[in-house]
Amino acid sequence: MSTQEQAAATALDPATARLTVDVPAGLGWGHVVAAGETLRMVDLHGNQAVDTLFFDAHDHANRYSAVDTIAAQGSVYLTVGSRLLALDGAPLVTMTVDTCGRHDTLGGACSQESNIVRYGEHTRHMHACRNTFIAEALAYGHGLEKRDLTHNVNFFMNVPLTPEGGLRFEDGISAPGKYLDLRADRDTLVLISNCPQLNNPCNGYDPTPVRLHVWAAT
Repeated sequence: MSTQEQAAATALDPATARLTVDVPAGLGWGHVVAAGETLRMVDLHGNQAVDTLFFDAHDHANRYSAVDTIAAQGSVYLTVGSRLLALDGAPLVTMTVDTCGRHDTLGGACSQESNIVRYGEHTRHMHACRNTFIAEALAYGHGLEKRDLTHNVNFFMNVPLTPEGGLRFEDGISAPGKYLDLRADRDTLVLISNCPQLNNPCNGYDPTPVRLHVWAAT
């Protein structure tokens, strides 16, 4: 991290967070992070993908756009300085600290259907991120439902883009204790699926918990 990033990270003491929660592997979390607040994701054991959806908290149709984000920053990977744009072209959140260095916004969320295509019929009944997202959307309410699930970010996940335009699910580059900070640029609904995937190396074939902190705006 740069000196500036280290200073920002030091200023955010987990003991002063207004909210701290551990999300077990395979489960989810939904919360509104208010404008100016900071959400930290901590990869407690390393090599754990955290699938995440972002919505304008006051207009769920205005949600995270991978297309606009990639085009604006000129990179398919997210790291410090990445502004995660909504469909209206303005940022939902900005990544202010990143001790991992690479996060995927192309690979999408695993589903029972994609598991079958990629790994075989025997995976049909394995839990997947899409199941978790649907459960979190319905639990949050306010009209959010299955059809609102769209582009997501896979934090701590390493998905290289091949020269032919394909994607490879590679072993992660994260490690125990790696984390990232996201500053909310507006009131943002965050839905998380702590990925249960067992069939590729995105979770080291052994999904583990992650820790979330939220600090009030300063």
